Amino acid sequence: MHWLAVTEAQVPAGTAWLSPVEAARAAGMRFTKRRSEYRLRRYAGKRAVSAQLRWDLDEGSLAAVEVLNRPGGAPYAVVAGADLGLDISLTDRAGAAVCLVGPAGTMGHGTLGVDLEIVEPRSAGFVADYLTASEQVWVREGGPVGSIGWDVRANLLWSAKESALKVLRVGLRADTRWVQVQVSTELRPDGWAPLQVQLVEPGHAASGEVFPGWWRRDGAYLLTLAARHTAEPPALLAGGADLAHARPAHSWLTQPLAE
Repeated sequence: MHWLAVTEAQVPAGTAWLSPVEAARAAGMRFTKRRSEYRLRRYAGKRAVSAQLRWDLDEGSLAAVEVLNRPGGAPYAVVAGADLGLDISLTDRAGAAVCLVGPAGTMGHGTLGVDLEIVEPRSAGFVADYLTASEQVWVREGGPVGSIGWDVRANLLWSAKESALKVLRVGLRADTRWVQVQVSTELRPDGWAPLQVQLVEPGHAASGEVFPGWWRRDGAYLLTLAARHTAEPPALLAGGADLAHARPAHSWLTQPLAE
């Protein structure tokens, strides 16, 4: 597995780096937030796939890599209409995006999921509504509501859930309490620490299945990933942004409607 992060400031102006299909889809998005996040995720995906293929990163090569979506929403990459045979997962949050790239999974049943969050306040109501009982205990052990320990743990669990639900190709259409997260706080020298997510919903077709994964914190950002198989943490692709020095941004607030 490999990963790469980009920030909003790195996204090229215009549409020359997008394919005609991607450019048309972006142009049809009325709200700035949705359009800018779409462009940001596409840029992350194109940069990561191009780096994986060792292509030169000019606008022509980026436009040649199309990052499309399957009917369920999962992204995939093609060149000249041909699927590249890579399993990719995309995520964005607060002006940054990450693409995770790995070997192809079974069609319709992805092997990877990635999610990016920021350390932000999470209320007691959020924790009670979206986390399992044991997860709520772990969050409380990090400190009282409003403390940095509470917020880091609440956002970390939420992120890990999103990563696992992407592996299942259901996203937030599913109840986040269907999956339960266990996190290690022992960081490796490379900044990654292990986690695992288990299906707990009674009667679910894959009840009890466990997804191993990893997490890291870089500055204000928390990054998690989950997979169907145990693997080493992803290697960082060259040429991306350093999330540790990235500042969360919400530029769309100045102009909610896209031009």
